Amino acid sequence: MIDFARARRTMVDTQIRVNDVTDGRIIEALMAVPREAFVPEARRELAYIDDDVAVSEASNGKPARYLIELMVLAKMVHAAAIGPADSVLDIGVTTGYSAAVLARLAAKVVAVEEDETLAAAARQALAASGNVTVVAGALAEGAPQQGPYDVILLEGAVEAVPEALFGQMKEGGRLVAVVGSGRAAKCLVHTRISGEISARPIFDAAIPPLPGFAAARGFVF
Repeated sequence: MIDFARARRTMVDTQIRVNDVTDGRIIEALMAVPREAFVPEARRELAYIDDDVAVSEASNGKPARYLIELMVLAKMVHAAAIGPADSVLDIGVTTGYSAAVLARLAAKVVAVEEDETLAAAARQALAASGNVTVVAGALAEGAPQQGPYDVILLEGAVEAVPEALFGQMKEGGRLVAVVGSGRAAKCLVHTRISGEISARPIFDAAIPPLPGFAAARGFVF
């Protein structure tokens, strides 16, 4: 039987600390949340591997969905600079792991998932988290009714960030997303200052795409 607590410690030491994530609050959150509880039983032994972990298979035209690689998630959270009074929008939460981590860092987390089965799993897994609300809906639309937000985090790669999400950022808010595809993708931190959005690259990242974020295609003859 796998010693998940030991696997979690090893993950933090070999995947997180060595990749410049040194914020003690993030380390404590990763140590406290049992990722195996958010992974399907058949894949539970893969909970702490240095890779994305599938939580649903592709079917009926829907893509497979993943918990993104722990190192990428930790670096994104670190780049978001989440404060204890912040409100966070977590987009593409799948089974709820990322929201459970964020709940230990922020005052309020709104987690959006468009797959009803995954949303139900997230609600069940997060039932004891009093500061997390799981919303079922289109990922690209966010959750404007509960906003605006200090931080918006996208749990998968996107071709482009929709204007609808930028509109849900508070002044001084940060939106962290992996933009692009494959090895060419980069994690960008978008910031709203005086109503304008600026973006700066933080690190290269290759993670599975989120559905519904294709860039608009130009007209072709």
